[in-house]
Amino acid sequence: MLQANTGLASPLHCISTNRGICCKTMSQTSQIVQSRHTARVVRAMAMAAVLLTATLGFGKKGGVPANPRFSPEVAELQNSFHGATSNQTVRVIVQFTKQPTKDHDKKMAQMGGRSLGRLSLLKAGVYTIPVSALTVLANDSDVVHVAIDHPVKLTSSDYFEQTVGATVARSYGWDGTGVGVAVVDSGISDHPDLHDPATGTSRVVYSESFVPGLDASDGYGHGTHVAGIIGGNGTASSGYISGVAPRVNLIDFRVLDSTGAGSDSYVIAAIQRAIALKNTYNIRVINLSLGRPVTESFTLDPLCQAVEAAWQAGIVVVAAAGNMGRDNDFGTNGYGLIGVPGVDPYVVTVGAMNTVGTADPSDDVLASYSSKGPSMVDHIVKPDLVAPGNRIESLMAPGNTLAGEMPSSLVNPLEYGDTSGNVRYMSLCGTSMATPVVAGAAALMIQQDPTLTPDAVKARLMKTATKAFPTQSVITDPVSGQQFTENYDIFAVGAGYVNVAAALTSSDPVQGAALSPVAIMNADGSVTIQSDLSTVFGSSFPTGSSVVWSNSAVWTNAAVWGTTVLSGNSVIWGNSVIWGNSTLAGNSVIWGNSVIWGNSVIWGNSVIWGNSVLFGD
Repeated sequence: MLQANTGLASPLHCISTNRGICCKTMSQTSQIVQSRHTARVVRAMAMAAVLLTATLGFGKKGGVPANPRFSPEVAELQNSFHGATSNQTVRVIVQFTKQPTKDHDKKMAQMGGRSLGRLSLLKAGVYTIPVSALTVLANDSDVVHVAIDHPVKLTSSDYFEQTVGATVARSYGWDGTGVGVAVVDSGISDHPDLHDPATGTSRVVYSESFVPGLDASDGYGHGTHVAGIIGGNGTASSGYISGVAPRVNLIDFRVLDSTGAGSDSYVIAAIQRAIALKNTYNIRVINLSLGRPVTESFTLDPLCQAVEAAWQAGIVVVAAAGNMGRDNDFGTNGYGLIGVPGVDPYVVTVGAMNTVGTADPSDDVLASYSSKGPSMVDHIVKPDLVAPGNRIESLMAPGNTLAGEMPSSLVNPLEYGDTSGNVRYMSLCGTSMATPVVAGAAALMIQQDPTLTPDAVKARLMKTATKAFPTQSVITDPVSGQQFTENYDIFAVGAGYVNVAAALTSSDPVQGAALSPVAIMNADGSVTIQSDLSTVFGSSFPTGSSVVWSNSAVWTNAAVWGTTVLSGNSVIWGNSVIWGNSTLAGNSVIWGNSVIWGNSVIWGNSVIWGNSVLFGD
């Protein structure tokens, strides 16, 4: 399922850090240990689904399977039940050659299917259909592509404003006024910090729920927290806890229920609505602190197609990288585990840093749970940026699920001098929290210059990001004593640590598409990056001359990603400890060499529809 990325791990499973257990009480630690075996089995099944793509044609140039009409999962389901009768049903997104009509719904009904809604953005419908009907769809000329309507999960003081320069930006008068940011999450509940202090009017200017039977308020607690990081104004804490763009307008699109679960189709419907309301509410940024595992190439994935449509409509899309950075079940040390839609080369994908409790960014370290690239299947260089995501204090929705399950996450009002005893803030961890920091920064840039395109915002954020990192850091889990060694390479920190003040002062001209490049493993085992995606994925992508990074000396790889990442003693390039012979198993998982997954892959409900956590420990 899509679930909120409080760590993209589910907020219910935030990751232990070097500052203690994020978002969990010590009494809950035993529950994590007890459920770990089950979680690993589910993740193994999900990863098997990903790796199966190698046997279905994703190793070919461009990442397109032999039969693009079906996603790998759907193809496997069809093969598994070919020639047999099955009562099992599956929820799918079916894209057609034209906008679906009642005739399409009737045809699906004749196969035993049921319509659940339309996604006009993709010329698609959402259906539940018997698995036995897949063979019929495979031969239907009206069908372009069939994909699973995946469940999705959330990805989830700290001094984060000072660390990224947001306080400096506000001193220059940039506060997000007039800019609309769509928060696609678990909803936004009313909070004093989301009101205009002068008029008392709520800055949540539009709310809509895409979860059947639920309103747009936040029963889970994640969306309100994210909204506060973007645009909280600190009213209830006398300015002590506030967001990056404290006067921004917020658009509330609820796609996750009170357990943090949703589906691809809910998110796509919300993105579709954001595009439709773009001019009405000046929606210039979409925040997606959620995700799920990769199951097929981004060129075919419906959720990736939706975020690209928003980007082309002039909306900056900011997505969480995920919280699988500690996962070494497949020998990757957390590499190759960026979630969807963060894998898409258009969007701004954000990893998480730990401020270690100071306002000085020079002592900050990479959060051990932050997922690393390159993306599975397509090998897109991700994340694009990192931002503070550890123990971020922000707004608390009244009576939310997270607060009830993690009482240690509540912020004591005495911390900001409030003796009333009313708890209005909580602390969460994860790339879910880092993502709205960058979304808020994008809003400030657009307020300063409303003519900026999404590509200009992304390119300037990346180039001006701080690139001074240690070579390595060792993080010790205070509970288990386990140590994690983090290497600060291009697949861990991207172009660097977001610097809001520097981005606002940038005037570098941006001409072309700011597509994240693709990583190429060469015959000698070295890894290089290719900015021209058209050479890999075909003519549907801009050619090299139309890509920002290829346009001039201003946008060289070294200028954007830093010389310490691209040359010299870089960890990634050459015979490193990560990509060398010592981790051939990990290389095979990421690069698809000699990985063969047969019929042992179980396509049960626990993978496709279960509530099991697929991101994080």
